Amino acid sequence: MKYELRTTNSKGFSLTEILLAVGILAVGMLFIAGTFLVGIHFSTIATEQTIAAVAADEAFAKIKLYDPNLAGLLFNQQTPLEVIPLKSGTFFPPNEFAYPSTNTVAEKQYYWSALCRRVAPDPNRLVQVMVFVCRKVGSGTEYRVRDPRNWPQLMPSNRPVAVDLSVAQGANLFELVVNDLNPPDGVSEATFVNDGYTLIDGATGQIYRVLERYQPPADNVIRLDRPWAGGPPGSVWVVPPPVGSGRNPCIAVYTKVIKF
Repeated sequence: MKYELRTTNSKGFSLTEILLAVGILAVGMLFIAGTFLVGIHFSTIATEQTIAAVAADEAFAKIKLYDPNLAGLLFNQQTPLEVIPLKSGTFFPPNEFAYPSTNTVAEKQYYWSALCRRVAPDPNRLVQVMVFVCRKVGSGTEYRVRDPRNWPQLMPSNRPVAVDLSVAQGANLFELVVNDLNPPDGVSEATFVNDGYTLIDGATGQIYRVLERYQPPADNVIRLDRPWAGGPPGSVWVVPPPVGSGRNPCIAVYTKVIKF
């Protein structure tokens, strides 16, 4: 009698191999999902910057069209456009600070504010105009602005507006100390500045970026992206965050020298 030995070949994957493959796939999908989130973030930033550039061009055109009376504008001192009278005797219409300026029913999300600074003594007519383009999130969001009738008190605003902060030199040229001008309101003005915010020197109009606001107890000290290049620090301009939030509303700052 002849016996034949047969062998069985088992083809397939073990449970361990399947679990390893699923784990590798899951890790890969997490990385892919992360790239989608980063892509959406940068796409949003690019869209906002594109809109901000168009809004700034419209702002410069409006300022020239309304023709503010700059006869009393001081040399090397930033003055908000809102407090500068027009040659017609009125002031800049508040509804013109929204973008787009068309009468649409939809909620306006983009707003701008402007500072004007004479770049040379009279009779030079050259004025540096700095436009802050901001995005407002939520129809009920409130911001803080200086009360022009009771400076330096703060008052609520329905749109983001640049305000001036009193500052002093820190331990080195990269640091500024924010002075609190308005302690009775219980609002520390150091909270008006945070990482990534844009500052404007009140005297020279130079632009700085905030790299870091230090942690308590030194939370009124900020570090700049470059050394302070002006004279002794006195004031800087910044767009504060919404009340109860730390989100930076300012998208970009645009500057142009205009002859009036």
